[in-house]
Amino acid sequence: MSTENEGTAAPTPPAAPSAPPVPVAASTPEPAAPAPQGAPASGAEHTQQLPPTPPAPPVAPPAYGHEQTPAGPPVPPAQPAAPAPSPYGAEAWPPPPPAVPAYGGGGQGGGAWGVPLTAEGAPQPKPKGRGGLIAAVLVAALLAGGVGGGVGYWAAQRDHGGSGSTTISAPNTPKDLKRDAGSVAGLAAAALPSVVTIEASAGDGEGGTGTGFVYDEQGHILTNNHVVASAANGGKLSATFSDGKKYEAEVVGRAQGYDVAVIKLKNPPTNLKPLALGDSDKVAVGDPTIAIGAPFGLSNTVTTGIISAKNRPVASGDGSGGKNSYMSALQTDASINPGNSGGPLLDGRGAVIGINSAIQSAGNGGFGGGQAGSIGLGFAIPINQAKNVAKSLIDTGKPVYPVISVSVDLQAKTDGAKISEQGAPANELVDPNGPAGKAGLKPGDIITEFGGKQVDSGPTLISLIWTYKPGDTVKLTYLRGGKPNTVDITLGSRVGDK
Repeated sequence: MSTENEGTAAPTPPAAPSAPPVPVAASTPEPAAPAPQGAPASGAEHTQQLPPTPPAPPVAPPAYGHEQTPAGPPVPPAQPAAPAPSPYGAEAWPPPPPAVPAYGGGGQGGGAWGVPLTAEGAPQPKPKGRGGLIAAVLVAALLAGGVGGGVGYWAAQRDHGGSGSTTISAPNTPKDLKRDAGSVAGLAAAALPSVVTIEASAGDGEGGTGTGFVYDEQGHILTNNHVVASAANGGKLSATFSDGKKYEAEVVGRAQGYDVAVIKLKNPPTNLKPLALGDSDKVAVGDPTIAIGAPFGLSNTVTTGIISAKNRPVASGDGSGGKNSYMSALQTDASINPGNSGGPLLDGRGAVIGINSAIQSAGNGGFGGGQAGSIGLGFAIPINQAKNVAKSLIDTGKPVYPVISVSVDLQAKTDGAKISEQGAPANELVDPNGPAGKAGLKPGDIITEFGGKQVDSGPTLISLIWTYKPGDTVKLTYLRGGKPNTVDITLGSRVGDK
Protein backbone atom coordinates (compact mmCIF):
# COMPACT_ATOMS: atom_id res chain seq x y z
CA MET A 1 0.00 0.00 0.00
CA SER A 2 1.24 3.44 -0.81
CA THR A 3 0.07 6.51 1.07
CA GLU A 4 1.21 10.01 1.72
CA ASN A 5 2.61 11.52 4.86
CA GLU A 6 -0.19 13.68 6.13
CA GLY A 7 2.12 16.62 6.58
CA THR A 8 2.09 17.44 2.86
CA ALA A 9 -0.23 15.99 0.26
CA ALA A 10 1.38 14.55 -2.86
CA PRO A 11 -0.35 15.16 -6.21
CA THR A 12 0.73 11.71 -7.36
CA PRO A 13 1.62 8.48 -5.59
CA PRO A 14 5.11 8.52 -4.13
CA ALA A 15 7.28 7.18 -6.89
CA ALA A 16 9.21 4.03 -6.17
CA PRO A 17 12.93 4.41 -6.79
CA SER A 18 13.57 4.03 -10.53
CA ALA A 19 16.49 1.84 -9.69
CA PRO A 20 16.45 0.11 -6.34
CA PRO A 21 19.34 0.90 -4.05
CA VAL A 22 22.25 -1.26 -4.97
CA PRO A 23 22.69 -3.32 -3.08
CA VAL A 24 19.31 -2.99 -1.48
CA ALA A 25 19.70 -3.10 2.23
CA ALA A 26 16.29 -4.24 3.08
CA SER A 27 14.48 -1.02 3.41
CA THR A 28 12.65 -0.28 6.59
CA PRO A 29 9.25 0.78 7.91
CA GLU A 30 8.84 3.76 10.12
CA PRO A 31 10.70 3.52 13.48
CA ALA A 32 9.64 2.69 16.91
CA ALA A 33 10.73 4.79 19.86
CA PRO A 34 13.71 4.23 22.24
CA ALA A 35 15.37 0.88 22.08
CA PRO A 36 13.39 -1.65 24.06
CA GLN A 37 16.43 -3.68 24.98
CA GLY A 38 18.90 -2.86 27.62
CA ALA A 39 19.52 0.32 29.54
CA PRO A 40 20.10 3.52 27.53
CA ALA A 41 23.69 4.57 27.05
CA SER A 42 25.28 7.19 29.23
CA GLY A 43 23.51 10.46 28.71
CA ALA A 44 20.60 8.66 27.06
CA GLU A 45 17.07 9.59 27.77
CA HIS A 46 15.12 8.46 30.79
CA THR A 47 11.90 7.20 29.27
CA GLN A 48 8.79 6.58 31.29
CA GLN A 49 7.55 3.05 30.80
CA LEU A 50 4.05 1.90 31.49
CA PRO A 51 3.77 -0.94 34.09
CA PRO A 52 3.05 -4.33 32.30
CA THR A 53 -24.75 11.93 42.69
CA PRO A 54 -27.72 9.44 42.74
CA PRO A 55 -30.55 10.62 40.50
CA ALA A 56 -33.53 12.14 42.31
CA PRO A 57 -36.67 10.01 42.32
CA PRO A 58 -38.86 10.84 39.35
CA VAL A 59 -41.68 13.29 40.00
CA ALA A 60 -44.96 11.68 39.15
CA PRO A 61 -46.51 13.57 36.24
CA PRO A 62 -50.10 14.70 36.65
CA ALA A 63 -52.45 12.31 34.98
CA TYR A 64 -53.68 13.85 31.80
CA GLY A 65 -57.48 14.00 31.68
CA HIS A 66 -58.06 13.66 35.45
CA GLU A 67 -60.83 15.83 36.74
CA GLN A 68 -59.72 19.25 38.02
CA THR A 69 -61.37 20.74 41.12
CA PRO A 70 -63.04 24.01 40.15
CA ALA A 71 -62.18 27.16 42.12
CA GLY A 72 -65.88 28.11 42.83
CA PRO A 73 -68.61 26.18 44.66
CA PRO A 74 -69.69 22.88 43.28
CA VAL A 75 -72.06 23.15 40.38
CA PRO A 76 -75.09 20.92 40.69
CA PRO A 77 -75.48 18.53 37.86
CA ALA A 78 -77.81 19.77 35.18
CA GLN A 79 -81.01 17.85 34.60
CA PRO A 80 -80.66 15.75 31.54
CA ALA A 81 -82.72 17.01 28.66
CA ALA A 82 -84.29 14.95 26.02
CA PRO A 83 -81.56 13.83 23.69
CA ALA A 84 -81.56 15.73 20.43
CA PRO A 85 -80.34 14.15 17.25
CA SER A 86 -76.64 14.87 16.70
CA PRO A 87 -75.92 16.82 13.55
CA TYR A 88 -72.54 15.04 13.45
CA GLY A 89 -73.78 11.52 13.49
CA ALA A 90 -73.24 9.20 16.43
CA GLU A 91 -70.37 11.29 17.87
CA ALA A 92 -71.08 14.10 20.33
CA TRP A 93 -69.57 17.58 20.05
CA PRO A 94 -67.00 18.78 20.91
CA PRO A 95 -64.71 15.97 19.75
CA PRO A 96 -62.03 14.70 22.18
CA PRO A 97 -58.72 16.60 22.18
CA PRO A 98 -55.74 15.11 20.37
CA ALA A 99 -53.77 12.62 22.44
CA VAL A 100 -50.73 14.26 24.02
CA PRO A 101 -47.57 12.10 24.44
CA ALA A 102 -45.83 11.96 27.82
CA TYR A 103 -42.42 13.70 27.86
CA GLY A 104 -39.62 11.15 27.89
CA GLY A 105 -41.99 8.38 28.88
CA GLY A 106 -42.64 9.91 32.29
CA GLY A 107 -40.56 9.59 35.40
CA GLN A 108 -38.02 12.17 34.22
CA GLY A 109 -39.02 15.03 36.46
CA GLY A 110 -41.74 16.31 34.13
CA GLY A 111 -45.48 16.08 33.73
CA ALA A 112 -47.54 15.75 30.60
CA TRP A 113 -45.96 17.10 27.42
CA GLY A 114 -46.44 20.86 27.19
CA VAL A 115 -46.84 21.40 30.96
CA PRO A 116 -44.36 24.07 32.15
CA LEU A 117 -42.00 22.91 34.88
CA THR A 118 -40.50 24.74 37.80
CA ALA A 119 -36.74 24.86 38.38
CA GLU A 120 -37.10 21.75 40.54
CA GLY A 121 -38.73 19.89 37.66
CA ALA A 122 -42.26 19.83 39.18
CA PRO A 123 -45.33 21.10 37.28
CA GLN A 124 -46.18 24.73 37.94
CA PRO A 125 -49.24 25.33 40.12
CA LYS A 126 -52.40 26.18 38.27
CA PRO A 127 -52.80 29.90 37.73
CA LYS A 128 -55.25 31.75 39.92
CA GLY A 129 -58.20 33.66 38.55
CA ARG A 130 -59.21 30.97 36.04
CA GLY A 131 -61.78 29.25 38.22
CA GLY A 132 -64.75 30.51 36.23
CA LEU A 133 -63.34 29.36 32.96
CA ILE A 134 -62.42 25.94 34.34
CA ALA A 135 -65.77 25.56 36.05
CA ALA A 136 -67.63 26.46 32.89
CA VAL A 137 -65.60 24.03 30.91
CA LEU A 138 -66.20 21.30 33.50
CA VAL A 139 -69.97 21.86 33.27
CA ALA A 140 -69.74 21.37 29.55
CA ALA A 141 -67.59 18.34 30.16
CA LEU A 142 -70.20 16.72 32.36
CA LEU A 143 -72.87 17.35 29.75
CA ALA A 144 -70.63 15.92 27.06
CA GLY A 145 -69.90 12.71 28.89
CA GLY A 146 -66.74 13.76 30.76
CA VAL A 147 -64.65 14.64 27.71
CA GLY A 148 -64.59 18.34 28.37
CA GLY A 149 -62.61 18.05 31.63
CA GLY A 150 -59.48 17.21 29.72
CA VAL A 151 -60.12 19.97 27.21
CA GLY A 152 -60.60 22.52 29.99
CA TYR A 153 -57.31 21.62 31.70
CA TRP A 154 -55.47 21.70 28.40
CA ALA A 155 -56.98 25.05 27.46
CA ALA A 156 -56.17 26.60 30.85
CA GLN A 157 -52.55 25.47 30.70
CA ARG A 158 -52.11 26.56 27.09
CA ASP A 159 -53.55 29.95 27.88
CA HIS A 160 -51.11 30.53 30.77
CA GLY A 161 -48.02 32.58 29.97
CA GLY A 162 -49.08 33.76 26.52
CA SER A 163 -46.52 33.02 23.80
CA GLY A 164 -43.51 32.44 26.08
CA SER A 165 -40.98 29.60 25.96
CA THR A 166 -40.50 26.83 28.52
CA THR A 167 -37.19 25.02 29.00
CA ILE A 168 -36.32 22.04 31.17
CA SER A 169 -33.13 21.70 33.17
CA ALA A 170 -31.39 18.37 33.74
CA PRO A 171 -32.02 17.31 37.33
CA ASN A 172 -29.22 17.04 39.85
CA THR A 173 -26.42 18.37 37.62
CA PRO A 174 -23.31 18.49 39.85
CA LYS A 175 -21.76 21.91 40.25
CA ASP A 176 -18.27 20.47 39.64
CA LEU A 177 -18.58 17.73 37.00
CA LYS A 178 -15.48 15.50 37.19
CA ARG A 179 -14.35 13.02 34.54
CA ASP A 180 -12.94 9.65 35.46
CA ALA A 181 -9.17 9.37 34.92
CA GLY A 182 -9.73 6.41 32.58
CA SER A 183 -12.24 8.21 30.35
CA VAL A 184 -11.21 9.74 27.04
CA ALA A 185 -11.44 13.17 28.64
CA GLY A 186 -9.29 12.05 31.56
CA LEU A 187 -6.64 10.41 29.37
CA ALA A 188 -6.51 13.40 27.03
CA ALA A 189 -6.15 15.80 29.95
CA ALA A 190 -3.20 13.78 31.26
CA ALA A 191 -1.45 13.50 27.87
CA LEU A 192 -1.94 16.98 26.41
CA PRO A 193 0.70 18.70 28.61
CA SER A 194 3.30 16.33 27.10
CA VAL A 195 2.34 16.93 23.45
CA VAL A 196 3.88 19.80 21.46
CA THR A 197 3.06 21.57 18.21
CA ILE A 198 6.21 21.78 16.09
CA GLU A 199 6.90 24.62 13.68
CA ALA A 200 9.72 24.01 11.21
CA SER A 201 10.99 26.37 8.55
CA ALA A 202 13.87 26.32 6.11
CA GLY A 203 16.30 29.16 5.54
CA ASP A 204 13.98 30.61 2.87
CA GLY A 205 11.10 30.70 5.34
CA GLU A 206 9.17 27.76 3.88
CA GLY A 207 8.07 25.05 6.29
CA GLY A 208 5.10 23.57 8.05
CA THR A 209 3.46 22.47 11.24
CA GLY A 210 3.47 19.04 12.85
CA THR A 211 3.32 17.37 16.23
CA GLY A 212 5.67 15.65 18.66
CA PHE A 213 5.64 14.38 22.22
CA VAL A 214 7.97 14.42 25.21
CA TYR A 215 10.15 11.33 25.06
CA ASP A 216 12.35 11.76 28.14
CA GLU A 217 13.17 14.15 30.97
CA GLN A 218 16.24 15.49 29.14
CA GLY A 219 14.07 17.39 26.66
CA HIS A 220 14.03 14.99 23.70
CA ILE A 221 10.92 15.14 21.54
CA LEU A 222 9.91 12.25 19.27
CA THR A 223 8.30 13.09 15.92
CA ASN A 224 8.35 12.28 12.18
CA ASN A 225 11.31 13.02 9.93
CA HIS A 226 9.10 14.74 7.38
CA VAL A 227 7.90 17.19 10.07
CA VAL A 228 11.39 18.59 10.77
CA ALA A 229 13.28 17.87 7.53
CA SER A 230 12.91 21.44 6.26
CA ALA A 231 14.68 22.81 9.36
CA ALA A 232 17.44 20.21 9.48
CA ASN A 233 20.02 22.30 7.62
CA GLY A 234 20.11 25.82 8.97
CA GLY A 235 16.37 26.29 9.43
CA LYS A 236 14.34 27.26 12.47
CA LEU A 237 12.58 24.85 14.78
CA SER A 238 10.29 25.44 17.76
CA ALA A 239 7.96 23.43 20.00
CA THR A 240 4.88 24.89 21.70
CA PHE A 241 3.23 23.15 24.65
CA SER A 242 -0.49 23.06 25.38
CA ASP A 243 -0.08 25.87 27.93
CA GLY A 244 1.21 28.15 25.18
CA LYS A 245 4.87 28.14 26.25
CA LYS A 246 7.21 28.01 23.27
CA TYR A 247 10.78 26.69 23.15
CA GLU A 248 13.45 26.74 20.48
CA ALA A 249 14.65 23.28 19.43
CA GLU A 250 17.31 21.58 17.34
CA VAL A 251 17.44 18.34 15.36
CA VAL A 252 19.33 15.53 17.14
CA GLY A 253 18.95 12.89 14.43
CA ARG A 254 16.74 11.85 11.53
CA ALA A 255 15.90 8.51 9.93
CA GLN A 256 14.36 9.13 6.51
CA GLY A 257 13.69 5.46 5.81
CA TYR A 258 11.79 5.01 9.07
CA ASP A 259 10.30 8.55 8.96
CA VAL A 260 11.37 9.10 12.58
CA ALA A 261 13.23 12.07 14.04
CA VAL A 262 14.36 13.20 17.47
CA ILE A 263 14.64 16.88 18.33
CA LYS A 264 15.71 18.49 21.62
CA LEU A 265 14.53 21.62 23.39
CA LYS A 266 17.42 24.07 23.76
CA ASN A 267 16.33 25.24 27.21
CA PRO A 268 13.88 22.58 28.44
CA PRO A 269 11.72 23.23 31.51
CA THR A 270 12.46 21.24 34.64
CA ASN A 271 9.00 19.70 34.93
CA LEU A 272 8.92 17.72 31.71
CA LYS A 273 6.70 14.65 31.91
CA PRO A 274 7.45 11.97 29.28
CA LEU A 275 4.50 10.05 27.94
CA ALA A 276 4.42 6.40 29.00
CA LEU A 277 5.33 3.97 26.22
CA GLY A 278 3.16 0.92 25.62
CA ASP A 279 3.83 -2.36 23.79
CA SER A 280 2.70 -2.17 20.18
CA ASP A 281 3.24 -5.91 19.72
CA LYS A 282 0.38 -6.60 22.12
CA VAL A 283 -2.11 -4.33 20.40
CA ALA A 284 -5.20 -6.10 19.06
CA VAL A 285 -7.56 -5.15 16.26
CA GLY A 286 -10.53 -3.39 17.83
CA ASP A 287 -8.57 -1.83 20.71
CA PRO A 288 -9.54 1.82 21.35
CA THR A 289 -7.18 4.56 20.21
CA ILE A 290 -6.72 8.27 20.90
CA ALA A 291 -4.80 10.48 18.46
CA ILE A 292 -3.47 13.89 19.51
CA GLY A 293 -2.04 16.51 17.18
CA ALA A 294 -2.43 19.79 15.33
CA PRO A 295 -4.48 18.99 12.20
CA PHE A 296 -4.35 21.93 9.78
CA GLY A 297 -2.61 23.89 12.54
CA LEU A 298 -5.36 23.35 15.14
CA SER A 299 -3.17 22.51 18.13
CA ASN A 300 -4.22 20.16 20.94
CA THR A 301 -6.84 18.36 18.87
CA VAL A 302 -8.00 14.99 20.22
CA THR A 303 -9.74 12.32 18.13
CA THR A 304 -10.71 8.74 18.92
CA GLY A 305 -11.13 5.46 17.09
CA ILE A 306 -9.95 1.86 17.14
CA ILE A 307 -7.09 -0.22 15.78
CA SER A 308 -8.42 -1.20 12.35
CA ALA A 309 -5.53 -3.48 11.34
CA LYS A 310 -1.97 -4.45 12.30
CA ASN A 311 1.20 -5.04 10.27
CA ARG A 312 -0.13 -3.01 7.35
CA PRO A 313 2.75 -2.55 4.87
CA VAL A 314 2.88 1.12 3.93
CA ALA A 315 5.25 3.01 1.65
CA SER A 316 4.73 6.72 2.18
CA GLY A 317 6.11 9.88 0.62
CA ASP A 318 5.81 13.52 1.62
CA GLY A 319 5.21 14.82 -1.89
CA SER A 320 8.57 16.60 -2.05
CA GLY A 321 10.19 14.10 -4.36
CA GLY A 322 12.30 12.52 -1.63
CA LYS A 323 12.74 8.84 -1.02
CA ASN A 324 9.90 6.76 0.33
CA SER A 325 9.57 5.65 3.92
CA TYR A 326 8.43 2.16 4.84
CA MET A 327 6.55 0.87 7.84
CA SER A 328 4.64 -2.17 9.00
CA ALA A 329 1.99 0.12 10.36
CA LEU A 330 -0.83 0.18 12.86
CA GLN A 331 -3.96 1.23 10.99
CA THR A 332 -6.55 3.32 12.82
CA ASP A 333 -9.81 5.06 11.97
CA ALA A 334 -9.13 7.86 14.47
CA SER A 335 -9.27 11.06 12.43
CA ILE A 336 -5.73 12.01 11.33
CA ASN A 337 -5.08 15.00 9.08
CA PRO A 338 -2.13 17.11 7.90
CA GLY A 339 -0.50 18.43 11.07
CA ASN A 340 -1.13 15.26 13.09
CA SER A 341 2.21 13.90 11.85
CA GLY A 342 4.55 12.96 14.68
CA GLY A 343 1.83 13.00 17.32
CA PRO A 344 1.15 10.11 19.68
CA LEU A 345 -1.38 7.37 19.09
CA LEU A 346 -2.51 6.26 22.55
CA ASP A 347 -4.20 3.08 23.71
CA GLY A 348 -7.09 2.81 26.15
CA ARG A 349 -4.72 3.33 29.10
CA GLY A 350 -3.12 6.47 27.69
CA ALA A 351 0.15 4.75 26.72
CA VAL A 352 1.83 5.55 23.40
CA ILE A 353 1.52 2.67 20.94
CA GLY A 354 2.46 4.51 17.76
CA ILE A 355 3.54 7.71 16.00
CA ASN A 356 0.90 9.05 13.62
CA SER A 357 2.62 9.29 10.28
CA ALA A 358 0.55 8.81 7.13
CA ILE A 359 -2.96 8.79 5.72
CA GLN A 360 -4.61 7.50 2.61
CA SER A 361 -6.51 10.18 0.72
CA ALA A 362 -9.55 9.76 -1.51
CA GLY A 363 -8.32 12.31 -4.04
CA ASN A 364 -6.91 11.18 -7.39
CA GLY A 365 -7.43 7.48 -6.88
CA GLY A 366 -6.43 7.56 -3.25
CA PHE A 367 -3.02 9.17 -3.48
CA GLY A 368 -3.60 12.81 -2.77
CA GLY A 369 -4.19 15.75 -5.03
CA GLY A 370 -4.60 19.09 -3.31
CA GLN A 371 -4.62 19.04 0.46
CA ALA A 372 -5.32 15.54 1.77
CA GLY A 373 -7.88 14.90 4.49
CA SER A 374 -8.96 12.03 6.69
CA ILE A 375 -11.19 9.32 5.28
CA GLY A 376 -10.65 7.04 8.26
CA LEU A 377 -7.47 5.40 6.97
CA GLY A 378 -4.59 6.55 9.16
CA PHE A 379 -1.27 4.78 9.78
CA ALA A 380 1.09 4.94 12.74
CA ILE A 381 4.65 3.69 13.21
CA PRO A 382 4.56 1.04 15.97
CA ILE A 383 6.22 2.42 19.09
CA ASN A 384 8.35 -0.70 19.60
CA GLN A 385 10.06 0.04 16.30
CA ALA A 386 10.26 3.78 16.97
CA LYS A 387 12.00 3.17 20.32
CA ASN A 388 14.84 1.32 18.61
CA VAL A 389 15.31 4.12 16.11
CA ALA A 390 15.12 6.87 18.75
CA LYS A 391 17.81 5.24 20.88
CA SER A 392 20.17 5.07 17.91
CA LEU A 393 19.47 8.70 16.97
CA ILE A 394 20.04 9.95 20.53
CA ASP A 395 23.21 7.88 21.00
CA THR A 396 24.86 8.48 17.62
CA GLY A 397 22.73 10.93 15.65
CA LYS A 398 22.37 8.35 12.87
CA PRO A 399 19.83 5.59 12.13
CA VAL A 400 20.81 1.94 11.87
CA TYR A 401 18.89 -0.30 9.46
CA PRO A 402 18.73 -4.12 9.42
CA VAL A 403 19.49 -5.44 5.93
CA ILE A 404 19.69 -8.66 3.91
CA SER A 405 21.91 -7.03 1.24
CA VAL A 406 19.93 -7.65 -1.93
CA SER A 407 18.48 -5.32 -4.54
CA VAL A 408 14.70 -5.71 -4.70
CA ASP A 409 12.71 -4.92 -7.84
CA LEU A 410 10.04 -2.60 -6.38
CA GLN A 411 8.10 -2.51 -9.65
CA ALA A 412 7.97 -6.24 -10.36
CA LYS A 413 4.48 -7.63 -10.98
CA THR A 414 4.92 -10.78 -8.95
CA ASP A 415 3.24 -12.26 -5.90
CA GLY A 416 6.25 -11.68 -3.69
CA ALA A 417 9.42 -9.62 -3.52
CA LYS A 418 11.60 -10.33 -6.56
CA ILE A 419 15.37 -9.93 -6.30
CA SER A 420 16.48 -7.76 -9.23
CA GLU A 421 18.03 -9.50 -12.22
CA GLN A 422 19.36 -6.46 -14.05
CA GLY A 423 20.57 -2.93 -13.51
CA ALA A 424 23.85 -3.87 -11.84
CA PRO A 425 26.39 -6.70 -11.67
CA ALA A 426 25.14 -9.87 -10.00
CA ASN A 427 27.45 -9.44 -7.02
CA GLU A 428 25.80 -6.06 -6.39
CA LEU A 429 22.27 -7.35 -6.82
CA VAL A 430 23.01 -10.00 -4.19
CA ASP A 431 26.06 -9.37 -2.04
CA PRO A 432 27.76 -12.77 -1.78
CA ASN A 433 29.11 -11.81 1.65
CA GLY A 434 25.81 -10.42 2.85
CA PRO A 435 23.04 -12.22 4.79
CA ALA A 436 21.07 -13.29 1.71
CA GLY A 437 24.16 -14.30 -0.28
CA LYS A 438 25.41 -16.45 2.57
CA ALA A 439 21.97 -18.10 2.75
CA GLY A 440 22.15 -19.02 -0.96
CA LEU A 441 19.75 -16.51 -2.54
CA LYS A 442 20.36 -15.37 -6.14
CA PRO A 443 19.06 -12.71 -8.57
CA GLY A 444 15.59 -13.67 -9.81
CA ASP A 445 14.54 -15.47 -6.61
CA ILE A 446 11.13 -14.43 -5.29
CA ILE A 447 10.83 -14.01 -1.51
CA THR A 448 7.34 -15.05 -0.35
CA GLU A 449 7.62 -15.17 3.46
CA PHE A 450 9.71 -13.38 6.05
CA GLY A 451 9.53 -14.17 9.75
CA GLY A 452 6.39 -16.24 9.21
CA LYS A 453 4.53 -13.35 7.49
CA GLN A 454 3.48 -13.37 3.87
CA VAL A 455 5.39 -11.13 1.47
CA ASP A 456 3.39 -9.86 -1.51
CA SER A 457 5.69 -7.10 -2.81
CA GLY A 458 9.05 -5.40 -2.44
CA PRO A 459 7.74 -2.65 -0.12
CA THR A 460 6.15 -5.31 2.09
CA LEU A 461 9.49 -7.11 2.43
CA ILE A 462 11.28 -3.88 3.36
CA SER A 463 8.58 -3.04 5.90
CA LEU A 464 8.91 -6.45 7.54
CA ILE A 465 12.73 -6.42 7.62
CA TRP A 466 12.72 -3.05 9.38
CA THR A 467 10.64 -4.38 12.23
CA TYR A 468 13.71 -6.36 13.35
CA LYS A 469 17.15 -5.37 14.62
CA PRO A 470 20.59 -6.12 13.14
CA GLY A 471 21.78 -9.52 14.33
CA ASP A 472 18.30 -11.08 14.53
CA THR A 473 17.92 -14.47 12.86
CA VAL A 474 14.74 -14.82 10.78
CA LYS A 475 13.24 -17.58 8.61
CA LEU A 476 12.90 -16.63 4.95
CA THR A 477 11.02 -18.56 2.22
CA TYR A 478 11.71 -17.97 -1.47
CA LEU A 479 10.77 -19.47 -4.83
CA ARG A 480 13.29 -20.54 -7.44
CA GLY A 481 11.89 -22.07 -10.57
CA GLY A 482 8.54 -22.32 -8.80
CA LYS A 483 9.97 -24.46 -6.00
CA PRO A 484 9.83 -23.11 -2.41
CA ASN A 485 12.92 -23.08 -0.22
CA THR A 486 13.19 -21.97 3.43
CA VAL A 487 16.41 -20.75 5.03
CA ASP A 488 17.51 -18.99 8.23
CA ILE A 489 19.03 -15.58 7.64
CA THR A 490 20.93 -13.40 10.12
CA LEU A 491 20.31 -9.71 9.48
CA GLY A 492 23.19 -7.37 8.78
CA SER A 493 23.22 -3.61 9.33
CA ARG A 494 23.60 -0.32 7.51
CA VAL A 495 24.32 2.97 9.25
CA GLY A 496 22.73 6.17 7.96
CA ASP A 497 20.46 7.04 5.05
CA LYS A 498 21.70 6.77 1.49
